[in-house]
Amino acid sequence: MRHPTPLLPGRRLLLSGLAGAAIAGLPRHAAAQLQPTPAQSTGPFYPVDWSGDADADLVRVTGEDARAQGIVTHLRGRVLDASGAPVPGAVVEIWQCDAFGVYHHPRDRQGRRDVAFQGRGRVAAGADGSYAFRTIRPVPYPGRTPHIHAAIIAPGRQPLVTQFYVADEPLNARDGLFRRLAPAQREAVLLRLERAEGIEPGALLAGRDIVLG
Repeated sequence: MRHPTPLLPGRRLLLSGLAGAAIAGLPRHAAAQLQPTPAQSTGPFYPVDWSGDADADLVRVTGEDARAQGIVTHLRGRVLDASGAPVPGAVVEIWQCDAFGVYHHPRDRQGRRDVAFQGRGRVAAGADGSYAFRTIRPVPYPGRTPHIHAAIIAPGRQPLVTQFYVADEPLNARDGLFRRLAPAQREAVLLRLERAEGIEPGALLAGRDIVLG
């Protein structure tokens, strides 16, 4: 997988909750060691083109009047080190298939693609390590349970590639990549979706911290 050198403006993103503020306020020696986010495969559809519209809002594409199909989902969290300290400036990338199960990738020709879905997004974590995306609830496609791919590039560290899964999704039990994870690793990549009417009507919210080992 090739990652272009990120040239992103620093910007403060939303906190993922009071728990994040509590951990961030602890001195480094006082925070317990966190479970590192496990690495997983990149998959065949890592985006080949990051030009154009590739911001944090995957639901709206510049030049398209329609909004992406699917359930709008706000994904928020922080990039942390194993001690719980934030990793500011870490670049977080996500990519996933659209509501039809098709990736924004020239090699995915499984069907009609939703042109109103951006397909991939990239942001830089704020000073507190926080990041936020507006995307859709991931959907299954033949052979895979619903998931969102993620890559994290931080100065002085090896890039981390992983995948996030929907908690309590029945298809998880049959997904080969998910089943390879140990129980603690599974917990570190699960998304617990909650209703988020206060953010956006009909939307969902998922909090997911990313811990770099």
